[in-house]
Amino acid sequence: MTTAGDLMVIRPKRFELPIWAAVLGLVLRWSWRALWWCLRHPVATASAVLALTLYVEFGWPGLVVPLVLMSAASALWRWRDESSWWAWLAGPLLGSFRRVFVYRRVWREAMTLCGLAETYDHRGVLPELLRVRSDQALDVLTVRMVRGQTPEQFQKVSANLAYAFGRRHARVYSERLGDPPTRTGRGAWLLRLVDRVRYRDRPTLVYLALVRTDALRTVVPPFPVPAVPDFTALPLARREDLRTWSLHLLATHVLVGGATRSGKGSVLWSLVRVLGGGIASGLVRLWVIDPKGGMEFALGRPMFARFACKSFEAMADLLDEAVTVLRERQTRLAGTVRVHTPTEADPLVVVVVDEMAALTAYLQDVDLRKRIAGSLGLLLSQGAGVGVLVVAALQDPRKEVLPFRDLFPTRIALGLTEASQVDLVLGEGARNRGALADQMPRWAKGVGYVILDGTPDPMRVRFSYVGDDDIRDMAREYPAPVDAADILAQVGRETAIEPVRLPLPRKPSGPLLPDALRNLLDRDGGGESR
Repeated sequence: MTTAGDLMVIRPKRFELPIWAAVLGLVLRWSWRALWWCLRHPVATASAVLALTLYVEFGWPGLVVPLVLMSAASALWRWRDESSWWAWLAGPLLGSFRRVFVYRRVWREAMTLCGLAETYDHRGVLPELLRVRSDQALDVLTVRMVRGQTPEQFQKVSANLAYAFGRRHARVYSERLGDPPTRTGRGAWLLRLVDRVRYRDRPTLVYLALVRTDALRTVVPPFPVPAVPDFTALPLARREDLRTWSLHLLATHVLVGGATRSGKGSVLWSLVRVLGGGIASGLVRLWVIDPKGGMEFALGRPMFARFACKSFEAMADLLDEAVTVLRERQTRLAGTVRVHTPTEADPLVVVVVDEMAALTAYLQDVDLRKRIAGSLGLLLSQGAGVGVLVVAALQDPRKEVLPFRDLFPTRIALGLTEASQVDLVLGEGARNRGALADQMPRWAKGVGYVILDGTPDPMRVRFSYVGDDDIRDMAREYPAPVDAADILAQVGRETAIEPVRLPLPRKPSGPLLPDALRNLLDRDGGGESR
């Protein structure tokens, strides 16, 4: 302490840390960080220790020989079972490499510029990149959100995230992609316990899927025709991750929305193809309406139990008969079951309508249009449970064109012309979640977005292309039975007659005009009554 007149200066006593203590603290700090890194990366640590041990014991041959043997074993594994090779070897290794050298390098910049960085206590807080899982086409990033964030914030900037990491397509999922595998055999109980931990719900995580290689650029060949179709999983399309997307057709209606030349025929013919075995056996009845004069479906006419393509009166009759089947099954199954089970004696009826707007909006005959709308409303509201399903395609999904759009539980969006149409087809907010159906490139025929089962998240898929020769072969190999046209006569039942209801008496109504004005109108110009 020193003084200078009235000024007093107090200097605290300086504590000088010995140089050996500073060095020891730094060594302990770096050692703890290295130990923590080794615990978080056991595979890399074990590989480094093994490589160092082999080099010390055998020199360079100790590294080269095992590397050659592992490469040969990896090539053999990939040749025999490429899917498991990607799942257990190549995917984790490539994901670890890309996590360090691709995503971690620009993570802070990407999160900040995309608006996902937050500030707490005057410090920047970023979402944490936990893991990267790669396969043939995708990089799936597991991200822990900042406390207070929601998956919707990531979904709104999915396009920004894609371009921030140098990709064109990205989608954000709030739940883990894929379902837990089915475990059987010895040790299955232990694997099921592990799956309960791996696949449990984690609300703090989101999954960002970046398309590294667009697997949907190549045309998808037609899928094999099963002898007995599984109505809960009909294979129709290829997903971005090269897996097969299957349609759950039982007890649902399907709406396909897409602009002209977007590939709606690929969706409809892919469905007809996988139902071919059931059509030939009598398990499925296809009733097809083609308002374009048969230009789309006439090639497959032998497969259809009913077909209307030129007369709108015939199309209305077909829909009326479908309502008749619906009423008969309701009368027969009421109190017995809640969902119809298709059998050859009581088959599934699928009404396929191409260009639905031609029946609901563009038809000039008002009475016929109302008749068709009434039948379609009944089929869509009551037909799913009794096995009378509707599969419809249209170009314009507006409410005035298709007033009962909300009665389709399953929806598929192909290339559309306006951004607002995406939400009209797939539901509110689908475009913000990554369904950019209005930005389809010219080559993307048959490429569209579907909603994954049980989640609101869209998935990009490409439907198989069924050519004219394939359709002719299908019509020849899987024709409908001869007696398939009249389903009520085939099963030998009559439709229950509805009771006749007497019209309710109408109350007499008074004059629409006041008495004074009516008296003036009843008089002529001369003042005399008429």
